[in-house]
Amino acid sequence: MSNAMSRRAVLTAGLAAGSSILAAGAASAEESAALTDVTTMADADIDFREWASTRQWHEGEAQGVKVDSRGGRPGIRFHKAVDSVEYTDPHTDVTANWDIAVWTSPWYEIGFGATEVIPSWNAETPAGSWLQVELAARYDDGADSEWFVMGRWASGETDIRRTSVDGQGDPRATIWTDTFSIDDPDAHRVAAYRFRLTLHRTPGSDVRPRVWRIGALASTVPDRFDVPESTPGVARGLEVDVPQYSQSIHSGQYPEYGGGGQAWCSPTSSQMIIESFGRKADPEDYTWVDPSYADRQICHAARQTFDAQYDGCGNWPFNAAYAATYEDMDAIVTRIGSLDEAEALIAAGFPIITSQSFLKEELDGAGYGTAGHLMTLIGFTEDGDVIANDPASPTNEAVRHVYNRRQFENIWLRTKRYNASGSVVGASGGVCYLYKSTDREWPTLPGVPGLSGC
Repeated sequence: MSNAMSRRAVLTAGLAAGSSILAAGAASAEESAALTDVTTMADADIDFREWASTRQWHEGEAQGVKVDSRGGRPGIRFHKAVDSVEYTDPHTDVTANWDIAVWTSPWYEIGFGATEVIPSWNAETPAGSWLQVELAARYDDGADSEWFVMGRWASGETDIRRTSVDGQGDPRATIWTDTFSIDDPDAHRVAAYRFRLTLHRTPGSDVRPRVWRIGALASTVPDRFDVPESTPGVARGLEVDVPQYSQSIHSGQYPEYGGGGQAWCSPTSSQMIIESFGRKADPEDYTWVDPSYADRQICHAARQTFDAQYDGCGNWPFNAAYAATYEDMDAIVTRIGSLDEAEALIAAGFPIITSQSFLKEELDGAGYGTAGHLMTLIGFTEDGDVIANDPASPTNEAVRHVYNRRQFENIWLRTKRYNASGSVVGASGGVCYLYKSTDREWPTLPGVPGLSGC
């Protein structure tokens, strides 16, 4: 995909301007059979690969980490220090020494020439620990890139500030916050990639940070202003029961986290889906929030997804990592190829957090235009129109919207659009977050991991 810089820049911006629920449970046998018979963008290549099983973790090179299966979730944990490093946090100017342990994945051959790679991970970092995620690419001419930092992450804030790293790249590719992007797809593509996970802990301590999922979306989606039109299918008349939260009621609150609630579409959407699986934030975690504020857990979600370098709460992997801090939750960042695939997910009971940008006249009923916005796709009407919980609503009660199917699929799945000034800018091309509880399995789709094995 070309024009990655402008496309990434709009994905998590704030807004440019200010029926009964049918729970979707298990699909019928007829619907289940149809879940794998979905129409995707034929000229788009989408692949999601993860390391999440005991076998997969043993594929990598372990230096000071140990593969274990605590709680039935295979992963790697800090076992013994193999080195010590000094890290100066650029956002606090605090310098500290850290013991480290390292896991390096094998090379993964994608199977096509990718233009983007977007990682996501699920981990726990107790106080006194943090995680660095790096990615290296092998280009289609056989050359290997250096290691690029895709995130320095901790579930808390006592040790480092959660951050992406700017200014990374080589003559073939650039890192835009959380996305490895090929600069000129006509000249180069990504043929393979690998990860390096560096677990940090306070020297001499017995803290054991742990990672139980590392994965990446690799994709090549053609530049297009319009996408093929889909036909309503297996999810007609189905709606997943999802709480309704407005970001707008938090406008002006805690501007140190990306500007305040008016820019919190991503964490607000994340919190809606997390709670749809019955998970709740511990009230002890948001005692710092003004008790007069409604839905204080949304402020907590914004703080926990905040990227100090990006200066916002829309870092895609950070949102997935936050969702996975809840008990027995899985979370990934991926790409969906069509509304048919979205219907397969809804029919199986999984809502989707979607990323889109549009002019006011391009989405009837929204009442605004946006350079980048996240909302949750929770169902479809009998006619196949999209039911979405849109956090850019004035109240919680107003969050549920029905959007025209054709309009919605185009603003979500296209890769190019015209902005208000008539300039050509990028669009998300179907990027989304998928969350679930560990006792559930997503349907088999190109951008969704299958059963991990053991």
